[in-house]
Amino acid sequence: MTISDKDRQLLSLLSENARMPTAMLARKLGLSRTTVQSRIEKLERDGVIAGYGIRLSDDFEQGLVKAHVLITLAPKALARVTQELHALQEVRTLHSVSGSFDLIAIVAAPSISALDLIIDRIGEIDGVERTLSSVVLSTRISR
Repeated sequence: MTISDKDRQLLSLLSENARMPTAMLARKLGLSRTTVQSRIEKLERDGVIAGYGIRLSDDFEQGLVKAHVLITLAPKALARVTQELHALQEVRTLHSVSGSFDLIAIVAAPSISALDLIIDRIGEIDGVERTLSSVVLSTRISR
């Protein structure tokens, strides 16, 4: 599927603020409001836009302790471990990766002790052989 440069610009604007009014998007893109609305509907219909979410405030995010948890799995444990990690609300994102680890989970908790507990829970999941955690000290770029 190919998308135009204007579609890419539209997606960029929506990723900054998915609630931006169509009229404002149209002004920023130099297009008519109906054209922008049609492009959004097409991007949704074609599956380019899969949904909309929220971005938490910096004040709220600063109150959370985050970590990257690198996970090594036992053979054939991916589906089961993924399902169990999905059930943990503290797991924000889960990536399959190449290299000596199989997965990277991005986790967030309200305190170091809560983070410690969630990392222990991840390590106790049947099929998780090993974890290695790195606590995020600060975020330099977030898009």
